[in-house]
Amino acid sequence: MSGQIPQRFIDDLLARVDVVEVVGERVKLKKAGRNHSGLCPFHQEKSPSFTVSADKQFYHCFGCGAHGNALRFLMEYDKLRFPEAVEQLAGRLGMEVPREGADDPRAQARERKRKEGVNLLELSASFFRERLKMPEGENARRYLADRGLSPEVQQTFGIGCAPAGWEALKRHLGERGIADSVQIEYGLLVHHEDSGRTYDRFRDRVMFPIRDIRGRTIAFGGRVLGDAKPKYLNSPETPVFHKGRELYGLYEARQANSRLERVVIVEGYMDVVALAQFGIRNAVATLGTSTSEEHLSRLFRMVGEVVFCFDGDRAGRQAATRALETVLPQMIDGRQARFMFLPEGEDPDTLVRREGAEAFEDRITCASPLSEFLFDHAAEGRDLATIEARERFASQVLAAIGKLPEGVLKSLLLGELSRRTGVDQSRFEALVAPAEAPPSEPPLTPEAEWRPEDEGHEARSGTGSQTLSLMGRVLQLLVHEPRLVERLPEDDDWCDQADPEARLCREVVRLLRAGGYRSAQVLLAHFHGTPEGERLAALARREPLVPRGVRGAELDNWVAYFQRHRQQQSPLEEYEVLLSRMQAGEKLSKEDGQRLNALLMELKS
Repeated sequence: MSGQIPQRFIDDLLARVDVVEVVGERVKLKKAGRNHSGLCPFHQEKSPSFTVSADKQFYHCFGCGAHGNALRFLMEYDKLRFPEAVEQLAGRLGMEVPREGADDPRAQARERKRKEGVNLLELSASFFRERLKMPEGENARRYLADRGLSPEVQQTFGIGCAPAGWEALKRHLGERGIADSVQIEYGLLVHHEDSGRTYDRFRDRVMFPIRDIRGRTIAFGGRVLGDAKPKYLNSPETPVFHKGRELYGLYEARQANSRLERVVIVEGYMDVVALAQFGIRNAVATLGTSTSEEHLSRLFRMVGEVVFCFDGDRAGRQAATRALETVLPQMIDGRQARFMFLPEGEDPDTLVRREGAEAFEDRITCASPLSEFLFDHAAEGRDLATIEARERFASQVLAAIGKLPEGVLKSLLLGELSRRTGVDQSRFEALVAPAEAPPSEPPLTPEAEWRPEDEGHEARSGTGSQTLSLMGRVLQLLVHEPRLVERLPEDDDWCDQADPEARLCREVVRLLRAGGYRSAQVLLAHFHGTPEGERLAALARREPLVPRGVRGAELDNWVAYFQRHRQQQSPLEEYEVLLSRMQAGEKLSKEDGQRLNALLMELKS
């Protein structure tokens, strides 16, 4: 998609859509006076604190602080980017999303080509579905019946068939004015270089439409009915289809359950459809390629757990090793990855038919956690009774751990490696520690003398041109690593009340504690559309100078510094700070109010 979405369109869209309807499709709501209430979908709770207002077209959780309009809800709940959320809301109302800068001829051409391709592919999908019902679809219908696929499942996945003739689809599309060149571009026709002839790519095959996250057909997969090769054939790369990005069955899985928590990645589309026939509706398949970083990034925006399903043979183990390498950098805290190996000679399709859905679900539940697979894979074929084998084992595990993001999982794996090898954990931590900042850019701490030219250096180094106050540095640490809030004192009297960032810092701390947030994006969403939100977003874009591994200690130093500074304040200085906060309209805490009265009495005496 090209160009920026005009604000006037967004305002018009929000004025037309009903937030109660959007939220109610995903959260069970009950009428409560003029509002609706339910259990908050953004944190665990037993009694409803989540309210949706039809009057204000706004939702708010009094437990975790989550709030916003229909667009914000879709972004947070469905894990959509802003343009995707706008497209989804607009689609509900049959509205076309305009783009500013649409006068750019290249942008116009790209958009026209995208729509032309999607329309062409939808027309082709309809053609294949219709042919399945006709006499020429008899072999395909028999094949689907033999595989035990019900008409309902066939309809859910839009399954059809391609006739055996060489030009059936070509003629059908040609009669509707679609040129051969366009059909070739979108992978429906093949052009034979020597003869110059064009013919249908898919012939005598059961056809599986490949849909994007919005349910639009973007490509096809075909399973041959005769003896032709290859057995399975996918569309080539086209302007709307990139196999390293798309996953077969993801749209259908989300249609079956908008609150997906786990996705199983299998090998082929027949596996996805067969599992769906048995009620297992959370399977997706890669399209003739290994699972990519882009696949996993897309999935982890929607679910917290991914289960890789592999054959139990050597090829399956090799594929699992590649998947491990790909998933490691994605494993931020809160995400899970598991590895499931099937009996040799079985695939999900055959196994679920033989064992049944419950047994297959048990296999998914009992799949090996990433940690278990990592250690088992490194130990495979090695006699860990020998020092040399343990060294190679530890080196292989350390290389994998080094690819993990900083977090609890990384620490726990280092501890487990220490237990298995007898080597002190600190030695392993030193080996995988991130490189220190170069001497020319030392981390600033409150123990060091702070000078204005330090800020100039920071600006020149590309980390931002706006001067950070001392409290701003604390905010920056919390935005980048929300879990650091656990290190702060229970009360907020350590805040430097004279600092203009203090009020925002206290609000951020309160929200992080109330919501248990571990994602900066959720925190930013709370302040979306406010000056505070712009400030926090600027801090999020600005990487702290302090290396990740020592940010907790850095925060401790700042708190200690502020506490000492407060103790050194005269009663008059402290009184003026508290009074200025109150005059600015801030509601003082009970403790601060009592302290203000005590200081007043002290100054009068």
